[in-house]
Amino acid sequence: MSKVYAYLRVSTSDQADSGAGMAAQRHAVEQETSRRGWTDVEWVEDGGWSGGSLNRPGISGLLPRLNRGDVLVVSKLDRLSRSLVDAVGLMETSQRRGWSLVALDLGVDTGTPTGRLIASVMAAVASWERDVIGQRTKDAMAAKKAAGGVRYGHSSGLPSAVQERVAALHETGLSMCAVARVMTADGVPTATGQPRWYSSTVRSVLASRANDRLAGI
Repeated sequence: MSKVYAYLRVSTSDQADSGAGMAAQRHAVEQETSRRGWTDVEWVEDGGWSGGSLNRPGISGLLPRLNRGDVLVVSKLDRLSRSLVDAVGLMETSQRRGWSLVALDLGVDTGTPTGRLIASVMAAVASWERDVIGQRTKDAMAAKKAAGGVRYGHSSGLPSAVQERVAALHETGLSMCAVARVMTADGVPTATGQPRWYSSTVRSVLASRANDRLAGI
């Protein structure tokens, strides 16, 4: 049976912003659920969490639970993620798995033709963003090599945005092999400058991020 999930998020800095607060988000979503006649709504919250990645307990626990026909609704897309690349990744996941993502502020609804059109425009922008990230990675590698012949054998040679992208894709439920295929298709070079990603490459990035968190980096 299909279900509606309403997601709310604030970071510490958002608490003072009345437009981004939990109460404001809940009010906007309640108005929409009432308009659409949605009565079975489960609320999921991440209070005090940044939107820079999907590494949050509420959303990371919710995404694997979404089934075909379900709806994930947010008042603003940046409540779900501040990364356009991650947001578009979720839109693509929703269409592939048959559930709908609804972002009230942008009119995104992957369950409707108009909403999918808006999502496709955003996907084009995200593709440009990925190209920029890839070029920045190449430029940074070239500069470091010229400065001191640095070897790039670990994920520390990758920009934080690329590492977060890898982690976010994996957190949506994609396997390491699937994440590797996405990164390869997007043309993002690895830490060693190679065009092709493997599951072992993704595993290295995820392990490095985990070690960095343990070390407080």
